[in-house]
Amino acid sequence: ATRTKSADVERADSGIGQMPARKWRNRASETLSSLQAWEAHRPCTDCGERDLPVETDVQNCNQRRADLCEKCRKRRTERKESVLEFVNTEASYGEDLRIIKEEFYLPMQVAGLLSQEQLQGIFSNIQELIDLNESFLEILQEEIDQAFDQGDDDLMTVCIGEIFLEFVNMLPAFQTYCLQQSSSVNMLNALEKEKELLRIFLNVSQNDNTALRRMNLRSFLMAPLQRVTKYPLLLSRIIKATTEYHPDHSSLREAKSRIESHLEHINMKTKQEGNTWTLRSFRQDSKKKREVINIEMRETALKTVGWLREETRFVMEGSLQLAQPPDGQWVKKGSKTLKFQNMQVLLLVNMKRVSESSLESAEPGPVKDAVLVLIRDKNNGKFHLLREPLRLSNCIVSTDPDCDDTFELIEIRREAFVFRDSDRARTHHWFRQIRRYSRELGSWKKRRNALPNIMISTPHTRP
Repeated sequence: ATRTKSADVERADSGIGQMPARKWRNRASETLSSLQAWEAHRPCTDCGERDLPVETDVQNCNQRRADLCEKCRKRRTERKESVLEFVNTEASYGEDLRIIKEEFYLPMQVAGLLSQEQLQGIFSNIQELIDLNESFLEILQEEIDQAFDQGDDDLMTVCIGEIFLEFVNMLPAFQTYCLQQSSSVNMLNALEKEKELLRIFLNVSQNDNTALRRMNLRSFLMAPLQRVTKYPLLLSRIIKATTEYHPDHSSLREAKSRIESHLEHINMKTKQEGNTWTLRSFRQDSKKKREVINIEMRETALKTVGWLREETRFVMEGSLQLAQPPDGQWVKKGSKTLKFQNMQVLLLVNMKRVSESSLESAEPGPVKDAVLVLIRDKNNGKFHLLREPLRLSNCIVSTDPDCDDTFELIEIRREAFVFRDSDRARTHHWFRQIRRYSRELGSWKKRRNALPNIMISTPHTRP
């Protein structure tokens, strides 16, 4: 028999043998089954859970990518309801403000029932609250309409927290109204007893004017107080229904913290002024307490400089150590010969706005003025100014390479101050910010290149 060479033999199988081939087919089958099982139990797009019911229909199975689990579906529904509640109650609050103006303020003014001073005493800054509410509600409604137009029926793209922080300047307006509420009610009570025509007008309005819903003027005047104390509750409901991965989650928490801090500040101011009523109390942790102190310092600084709130920007604020060299010269700065004291320092900039809008969203214009406010904390809830604000247009700011943990600010023809922070990097940051506005505003320093106390007297001789 003739032997056949191995090279001439043709293999009819795969060449890997029967056992490996069987294992490979089993493994491929298991992988396919796993993929089908994963496809049937695709995770929820919000939380990643797989507790969705198995879909047998092919079309439904293809649409499961956008489906949610029952828990997340319920959460989205709750969030949508909370967002709509926030917007709808803001609209209702705005309607109450409109009633105060159109059904009480304007008729009283036209009929001459009260003088302008008396109207101001009763209705306080109601017009400012109306303007803020209209602008705030307009932005909220635009966000809702845009979400629906884009097919976002769950309103997941609506960021209430971000919008609230953009309109955070409405909180001081609420503070002004709340602090005057007690005196406003007392004035209304006194005038109602004194003026019969006013008493008749208020009674007829409550009984015959259907727009008032049989509510008296005092009930409507409480609307701003009720609204500002309801913000934390409304924001808490939205936070509870918003997953932590949502882009608005951190803004919602910050907005809630800001409003609670302002409410604590209003309570503190109310007690200081001797009023018996206070807003609803809130838990005050150390962070909120610091924020309340910051609000108080900003109010003190604004009252001191007399600038409009909407034109003022707080560039920096915090604690600095301050010393005044006895000889007025920059000698031995930072050494033990200088006595430093802790001071609260605020850097305020007055910005001229391009538009007439008083909202923070308005485009800021050039810097009109910049000041440094020095406040001493008496540790009893009250603040006292060390001196009048330092206008940076009249100051020179400089530093010494040999002593980089301090910087000096010289007020022309007056005093010199040496500042430092406990952190050297933050000291340098303070120095750069103050020097920036000092150079921008001091036109005379551009001619002298910001060199203090230098008198150039060069004899001119002809050759």
